[in-house]
This record gives sequence, structure tokens and C-alpha cells, in this order.
Amino acid sequence: MAVLRTGDWALARRILAGGGARLKGAVSMALKQEAQGLRKEIVQGITNQAPGGQAFSPLAPTTIAARQLKGFGGSKALIRKGDLRNSITVVGDEDEVFVGVLRKARGKGGSSLANVAEIHEFGAGPFVVPMTPKMRRFLFALLKKAGVEPSNSGGGKGVVVIQIPARPFLRPAFEAFKKGVQKRFLQRIARAIGLRV
Repeated sequence: MAVLRTGDWALARRILAGGGARLKGAVSMALKQEAQGLRKEIVQGITNQAPGGQAFSPLAPTTIAARQLKGFGGSKALIRKGDLRNSITVVGDEDEVFVGVLRKARGKGGSSLANVAEIHEFGAGPFVVPMTPKMRRFLFALLKKAGVEPSNSGGGKGVVVIQIPARPFLRPAFEAFKKGVQKRFLQRIARAIGLRV
């Protein structure tokens, strides 16, 4: 029994000969494109104040007043100077990527932006801070600027309790972005190796 070949077998051999390397390159490129897309989703989420479609809770009036007293404008959460938003990066090689804030990332003042990101992602506190006379003057100026009437119900313990609420910006963006990731990823690979999708 003889086998009858039809079609361009020389072309088929050429396509299959370089297939492994082309597929590996296509997977690497698709992975990097998806990572850049996730980074864009995170950055836009912070800019629009709704990562993954989940709106941030607004800043407290005292936080806005503190920003103004320190010479910063704006009322957006996580964007005082833009250091955190600008530190979101993509790092990787052929078969793995990291999207987020690197441990070595530093703000303009030298603070660890990975620590800042963690505090905002999960919240922090309560912290009990002993109040100095200078802090007390600042606090009353802050309350006045924010239009908040100081209450006498504090008990006069001489401390301030600080609670930083969670404003997750990585997890909601990741959850929103992962919808459809398998289809996008396979389409990117197919296009890169020359298949019609």
C-alpha cells in the first residue's frame, strides 16, 4: 500500500523545523504583552481612583488638610507625588514576569515604596503615638483647616491613634485583568506564529 503525499511538503518541513523556537519566542512575547497590559490596568486604576472598577474610599478631610498644610495639592488617594504609581514596573525573562513594586524601589524622600504599597494594599494600624506640644498645635491647625470642630471627648490621654485604611490597588486590578487572559494569551501566540485567529 503506497502513501500519496499532496501539498507542499517542503514548506511544511521548513515551518516545522523552526516551530519550537518560534513558539518559545511567541510565548515569551505574549507573556510580556500581558504583563504590560496588567501594569497599565494597575496604573489606570490608581489614576482613575477605581482599580478593577472598585472605587477607593475618599480621603478624609483631615488628610486633605494635612496635604495642603504640607504644600501638596490634590485629593486623590495614593497620588500625592506620584512615586507609588510611577514605581509599578514589569520585570521578567522569557518564561516569567513580575508586575508590581520592586523591593528596591525608593521614593523621592528615600522611603521604601514596597512598604508604602503594602500599607495601602492591606491597611495598617492602629498606631498609638504620644503627642508632643508641636504635634498638638499641628493637629489643631489641621482640624481648623479641615473644618472639623475639636471635641472635648478625647479623654486627654496625650496620644493620637492612627489607622490607615486599606486601599487595595494591585489585587482588584489583577482580578479584573485576569478575566479573558487565557483567550488573549492564546490569540497573541497564534498571531505571533502566523496563524489566523
